Amino acid sequence: MSSDTLLYKGHLYEKLQEDYRIKEGLKACMNCGVCTAVCPAAEFYKYNPKNIVNIVQRKDEEELEKLLKSDTIWYCGECMSCVTRCPRGNAPGLIIMALRKLSMLSGYYMESEKGRQQYILVKDLCNNILNHGYCIYPRNFDYEEHKEYGTVGKWINENLDDLHKRMGSNLDGEGPGGLRKIPQESLDQLKKIFDVTGATDLMNKVINDAHQQAEKENLSDEDYFKKVYTVNNSSKHLNNG
Repeated sequence: MSSDTLLYKGHLYEKLQEDYRIKEGLKACMNCGVCTAVCPAAEFYKYNPKNIVNIVQRKDEEELEKLLKSDTIWYCGECMSCVTRCPRGNAPGLIIMALRKLSMLSGYYMESEKGRQQYILVKDLCNNILNHGYCIYPRNFDYEEHKEYGTVGKWINENLDDLHKRMGSNLDGEGPGGLRKIPQESLDQLKKIFDVTGATDLMNKVINDAHQQAEKENLSDEDYFKKVYTVNNSSKHLNNG
């Protein structure tokens, strides 16, 4: 058991209450199930936001620990459809965000497949945002790593500059336009936001946890990244009912 886990064990509900998203998102749930009925993720995944809110309301440490170790909290797409329909103004989506952060801080996220995949988001998506200002940066999307993209994707990858020029985007160009080069001053401000909000510390924790797990499995960081990227037990996650 890691030092992070020992620090949080037995104090999960207490730590959860420190997150402002719990204070804003959990008012007085009556378990009506409207959030589940309107939830797009619940249609496809083994996911029930009503049950998650119910677990949090019961303040049961053992149930909370199981939840934080599970894939369940990672199925939410954060679309916030639940907020628009709840008759009591609850926000299960905000509760999920708080649970995800607690899972990462406590180290429990490493117990689940979807939790471990946060390493991918940190390495790819977050680095794209910080280095280029975009969640997805075309030059970092390599066809060789995404063969499912097909022959059209291969052609796009090989003719990227010409394609974007013909489409009218301003890939890496100065001035206005889609995919334009983001000024360094703006990127520096983004970095400060990550630092002040604690996102940088959380990213570093995910990278460090992944490195330690890679060592346990006798893998390089790169090989561990590829493993996390490609392993997906779809039958475990999908709602086939």
